[in-house]
Amino acid sequence: MNGDDLFTRPVATAGSPPAELPETPVPAPLDANAIPPGQRNDFLASMAGSMRRIGMAREEILASLVQVNLRRCKPPLTPREVEKTAVSICRYEPDQLSVAVAENHWAQDQAGEGSNETAPQIEDPGPIPDELLRVPGFVSQVMDYCIQTAPYPNRVMAFSGAIALQAFLAGRKVRDPGDNRTNLYLLGLAHSAAGKDWPRKVNTQILHHIGLADCLGDRFASSEGIQDAMFITPSMLFQTDEIDGMLQSINKAKDARHEATMGTLLTMYSSANSVFPMRRKAGMEAPGAIDQPCLVVFGTAIPNHYYEALSDRMLTNGFFAQMLILESGKRGTGQEPDILDIPKRVLDTAKWWADFRPGTGNLENWHADPAIVSHSDEAKHILVEARTAADQEYAKSEEAGDPMGTTVWGRCSEQARKLALIHAISENREHPVIGANAARWATAFVIHQTRRMLFMAQTHVADNPFHAMCLKLLQKLQDAPGQRLAHSVLLRRMKIDARTFTELVTTLEQRGDIAIEIGTEKLGRPSRHYRLINGEKK
Repeated sequence: MNGDDLFTRPVATAGSPPAELPETPVPAPLDANAIPPGQRNDFLASMAGSMRRIGMAREEILASLVQVNLRRCKPPLTPREVEKTAVSICRYEPDQLSVAVAENHWAQDQAGEGSNETAPQIEDPGPIPDELLRVPGFVSQVMDYCIQTAPYPNRVMAFSGAIALQAFLAGRKVRDPGDNRTNLYLLGLAHSAAGKDWPRKVNTQILHHIGLADCLGDRFASSEGIQDAMFITPSMLFQTDEIDGMLQSINKAKDARHEATMGTLLTMYSSANSVFPMRRKAGMEAPGAIDQPCLVVFGTAIPNHYYEALSDRMLTNGFFAQMLILESGKRGTGQEPDILDIPKRVLDTAKWWADFRPGTGNLENWHADPAIVSHSDEAKHILVEARTAADQEYAKSEEAGDPMGTTVWGRCSEQARKLALIHAISENREHPVIGANAARWATAFVIHQTRRMLFMAQTHVADNPFHAMCLKLLQKLQDAPGQRLAHSVLLRRMKIDARTFTELVTTLEQRGDIAIEIGTEKLGRPSRHYRLINGEKK
């Protein structure tokens, strides 16, 4: 009997009669629910886990997987792979935690046999280099003032705040030859009391001085609130702390309100060079529209809270790809800040942008006609090369069935062109040109941050509760001296029961993420330690 014959009949168990299955399952035509390469094994394992949780037996699970594989997987997996999934899941009792362990073991088994369903591991490029945190002109001037006056100077936060301010001030006023605008979604990650609030205060003071305080927002109360505010003021800067709270609300919401907020942010970002259609209000014949909205977001969050708040859907629906995420690392040394007035050149530049009107006629505030900032020939060549490189990474992610990779690399070229434009107008507001330096900086910045964002998401965003505990344990070892902890110490720090802890370390050892070291203490008692392999999380 060949391997395919297994799938023309059920798997019998002791004491139970065989179930009836069609002798020759015929796949139905593929439809919109087709499961493409890169998702087939994950989907079938998740499906098997769901059936096992409610007590279904192996033959029942296998029969269902066979049909789904034939009908929906494009192309179908081999019979052996489907059987292996069912067998792996059914090794465990039908309860939540055991099935989660089974799904982890199944994934490791697949990877061990060279399955092409697993996305490639992203190497960590490290935090953003200091040299990429400098943009000549206005951005650096605001950044330097922020650092000089902050109780706890934070270069990453100061840079994020300054570039967000420049992006907002130029909103609806400039564009590049490809019609890219300056709207950005920036997120600065830092621990509590590490200087997240000071750049927001500096931006607020500057905008108050130049009469643009009404263009500030501090939270996303609702989709309707964002739309109403942007309808009145089509260019706005939203500065919001603990953005992870909003993401948690979206993940846990049982109504459509928070989901609508996410949808508005996604659409608003893509509408900067077109028109954003507003919702229809009661009593209004037409819903209205916002012409060329420029929404700039400068959000801050605590690193662990942010990544824990992300869901798989957020990683692939475009929101994650629209963000530029920068981490500030450890809190810097405090200082006795000087009480200094905002430099006159900073206020003069901000006021110049506030008064700048590139269009003509009475409709310039409603239907903007932004000035075009041209490229030099060398800059254009650099940006084309950057696009080609991003396209190659996109193709690799597509081939590997990595939806997060395709989503993020797909935005890479656009982000580089936006930043090159902002570099040019910061350096020379009156006669800007996107030169080679702007293009090189923007390309290096975006490629580095794309790789870093993908690595951090891969490392911190959990697929399920058991996976979340695995990541937590790995983080404990990552933060420990020498990436090594004694059994009793790690068990206390995890704050879970001994049975769950044993399942975690067993899974991580089999995956090759940790090593278990058995030794003897001075008094002859056995010792047990856990060490992170290669000093880094998988």
